[in-house]
Amino acid sequence: MGSQIPKSTRFGHPTSDFHDKYGSYQNGSRLSPGSILESIERKFLSAYKSFRRIITHLSFKHPGDQSVKKPKFWKKILDPQKPFLQQWNKIFVLSSVIAVAVDPLFFYIPVINGERQCLTIDRQLMIIACVLRSVMDLFYVLHMIFEFRTGFLPPSLPVFGSGELIEDPAAIAKRYLFSNFLIDILSVLPLPQLLVLAIIPAARGPVPLKTKDLVKIAVLLQYVPRLLRIYPLYREVTRTVGILTETAWSGAAFNLLIYMQVSHVVGAIWYLLSVERQAKCWVEACRKDKCKDNFLYCGNQRRQIQPYIDQYCSPKESEDGKTFNFGMYVEALKFQLTSTTSFRRKFFYSFWWALRNVSSSGQNLQKYLQSATVKVEQMRINRRDAEHWMAHRMLPEDLRQRIRRYDQYKWQLNRGVKEEELIGNLPKDLRRDIKRHLCYALLKKVPLFSGMDKQLLDAMCEYLKPVLFTEKSFILQEGDPIDMVLFIMKGKLATIITYGWKNDTLSGVLNAGDFCGEELVQWAMDPTSTSLPISSRTVKSLTEVEAFALKANELKSVTSQFHFQHLNSKQFQLSVRFYSHQWNVWAAYKVQEAWQDYRERKRRGVRGDGRFQDALAKTAGASVGFGATLYASIFISHLLQVVQRDQHQETTQLTQVMTLPPPPKPDDEPDSPNFTILNP
Repeated sequence: MGSQIPKSTRFGHPTSDFHDKYGSYQNGSRLSPGSILESIERKFLSAYKSFRRIITHLSFKHPGDQSVKKPKFWKKILDPQKPFLQQWNKIFVLSSVIAVAVDPLFFYIPVINGERQCLTIDRQLMIIACVLRSVMDLFYVLHMIFEFRTGFLPPSLPVFGSGELIEDPAAIAKRYLFSNFLIDILSVLPLPQLLVLAIIPAARGPVPLKTKDLVKIAVLLQYVPRLLRIYPLYREVTRTVGILTETAWSGAAFNLLIYMQVSHVVGAIWYLLSVERQAKCWVEACRKDKCKDNFLYCGNQRRQIQPYIDQYCSPKESEDGKTFNFGMYVEALKFQLTSTTSFRRKFFYSFWWALRNVSSSGQNLQKYLQSATVKVEQMRINRRDAEHWMAHRMLPEDLRQRIRRYDQYKWQLNRGVKEEELIGNLPKDLRRDIKRHLCYALLKKVPLFSGMDKQLLDAMCEYLKPVLFTEKSFILQEGDPIDMVLFIMKGKLATIITYGWKNDTLSGVLNAGDFCGEELVQWAMDPTSTSLPISSRTVKSLTEVEAFALKANELKSVTSQFHFQHLNSKQFQLSVRFYSHQWNVWAAYKVQEAWQDYRERKRRGVRGDGRFQDALAKTAGASVGFGATLYASIFISHLLQVVQRDQHQETTQLTQVMTLPPPPKPDDEPDSPNFTILNP
């Protein structure tokens, strides 16, 4: 017979064997509420412990991981040039445009009651407008939070060398508080919501009149800072990203949205002014008839319609000149647009009226808008052509992304202006002055050229050309000819050197102010050199890099002009070695190599002495004569010397294979490299 389940266990807990076999406690009697709650509690605790184990496993880091702990997202400083913030700026611009479209809905709240001929408010529309405005304000609040966590670049030099990103929270907060914080606060305050939901219902007197006037003031008061904030943000998005919309149809849709937005705002203002015109007519007629104007607003107990007021404020009789002149608002009153509660009717009619008038007035701006957007449209066409070409050539996706990043980064810097072509069309003196303004201060930052005179730096400025490299771009590869000297103004480069038969690597990082390709300087100082030097390392960009490049033939021209005066001096040659990253890496490797040779020789010496003592002990322990013992010891000693010499030769050959060849010396002297530290 199989095992049976026990019938009852009043106190205590089931045994582990029983629990493992049946999964839970069971008995033949009816389960009590306490046992059910206890079972639920056990399952809840088990699920909670499993969840904690999963979270702990996901957040566990190996003890050997030396990476810096990343801050939490809400504490992380955002880079304005990264894709996340650029996408958020696009979303915020679109949400701001929609928010600007929500505010005019408050202008449709005042309504004229057609039956009683009095002024009232549309409470349903009032609630809808308040809810939509509150939702749009959430985007604005989130954008203000991002402003406190967004780094910025310091005031930069012209075009290049803008420096590193400032990530100090205090500096970021100070910059935002003294720039756009006040405008954002004025824009995000819920003034219309407070007025129509809290202040106006608690007020005494003619509520519709107060609603009409206060809402108009509050909306227009916040409209100005919102517009002032949208335009600079739109300019920032187009500067960093290039364009707000990626395709032509989306750009046309965005422009159409702006056009319809203007029509919507104008139509809402026209409707509100039409209501005000009707109310003003009532007040003027009431003064002539000596009545109380508080009866003109709905909500009073008695309302007597005066025939004179109705006749004087009739829009149909205003054309004869004897009644009140409604001006351009007569159309809204004649079609009873202000007396309907249908939001669809008054909204679309007001929008159509505004669209008709804005279209006739906006034709004069067509040429200006075309001239302002011609560069953006040209860039969009170029991007479309590039996409077609990449698809035709079936380029891989990673290569396409690199091309897109380079095109976008280039647009961010020069806004589509062909800088070299523009400067090349200027006279020589203007070209020299512009190059000096752009490059002279940057060259002085490079330690290698900090001690040079102005004449040589001016000659180098004339030949320097700005270059851009996107992230993970190979600038130099091992074995390729070096065709330029690169002066880094912004960004980071990684240098990788391989050596030995095991292809071991040595790596380093070049920052702003460093340079690479110094082998070309040594090549240019040799009048007999013809072929370009070969790179012994690989240089790869870690971030976006802005730099100035000096080509090989142009460097040759500079060195031929100033060879005997400046570049042939011992001081300059030692400076090249001292600031050369390749010479520093080679020197560090030679120190490590010498230390390893020293440790190897020391280890071999200790091991050799032990072998000799063991041989003597074995020989002395044998039952032979003294002459045989002496002969054996001499033979063993000679044999150990031969073995040590052979081992030393093998180690020397292996070391020579693994030795990193030194860079070519910048002079013709046969002595070893001199690493004398100079005071720059």
